[in-house]
Amino acid sequence: MYQDNVVEEKSPSMPMLDRPNRNEAEDAVRVLIRWANDNPSREGLKDTPKRVVKAYEDYFSGYKVDPVDVLQRTFDEVGGYDEVVMLNGIRFESHCEHHMAPIIGHASVAYLPDKRVVGISKLARVVELYSKRLQIQEKMTAEIAKAITYTLEPKGVAVIIEATHQCISTRGIRKPGVIMQTSSFLGEFNNNESLRREFILAVSKTGKDKQSV
Repeated sequence: MYQDNVVEEKSPSMPMLDRPNRNEAEDAVRVLIRWANDNPSREGLKDTPKRVVKAYEDYFSGYKVDPVDVLQRTFDEVGGYDEVVMLNGIRFESHCEHHMAPIIGHASVAYLPDKRVVGISKLARVVELYSKRLQIQEKMTAEIAKAITYTLEPKGVAVIIEATHQCISTRGIRKPGVIMQTSSFLGEFNNNESLRREFILAVSKTGKDKQSV
């Protein structure tokens, strides 16, 4: 079972201790509605607790999935291919663990294979499962890189994430349009400057192409 070294936590496939049941979760939403100075019994809010709990099941479904299970099916027959495999512009939606506000962005992931590769959809799924948890972008970036390194044992891994954070654009300092960028380079992507530059250039080009559309 993959153990994250960024923070000490339980395996992602294990349920948390003392997890509330659905009725308790819905009651908690009603408390928040009352705290916001509204009536959870009025017609427009009557079913809101059920809808919020259902939405949370989707928002935070990544806790139920282990990245090892996603990445463990690999292919050895690669015809001698030993160049970089890259998936660029993977859109994701997450929530920050400080304010539970949305984080929306794109991740670019690359790895340098060492004899085996994984289906490209699995890279997108790893991004997805980590985004479906309470996150900070820095941790999410490192978690994705470490999970791929741990499971595939490639020669190198690179991850760049660019995202907007609603906690900074809709509250507090209120600065919309600010984009946060984080990166993680492991193995050859950390040691080989030209390889790292090639990855960064490819990510940058994709970003420019999106702006021109």
